[in-house]
Amino acid sequence: MSTEIKDLRDGAKRVNVEAKVVEKGDVREVKSKFGDATYRIVDAIVADETGSIKLTLWNEQIEQVNVGDNIKIENGYVTSFKSEIQLNVGKFGKLTVG
Repeated sequence: MSTEIKDLRDGAKRVNVEAKVVEKGDVREVKSKFGDATYRIVDAIVADETGSIKLTLWNEQIEQVNVGDNIKIENGYVTSFKSEIQLNVGKFGKLTVG
């Protein structure tokens, strides 16, 4: 069962969300805190009928997701960064487009 975006709270775990991608930012690169690895990251905005939230996309997820796509996130989690809550897929979560 999916959670509505309006019900997402900082610290929520194992969330399942279905939403539409309404905005997708520019790719930027971040360096790993644990070595020399560099990752690509994009902030997207996803929405359902109850609200919208920032979704962080990493590496191969960036190409999978486009504005207008309907997505499903399973086993995601919610964090807060600079007082703004954001949805994350994480390494144990699953992102499905379609």
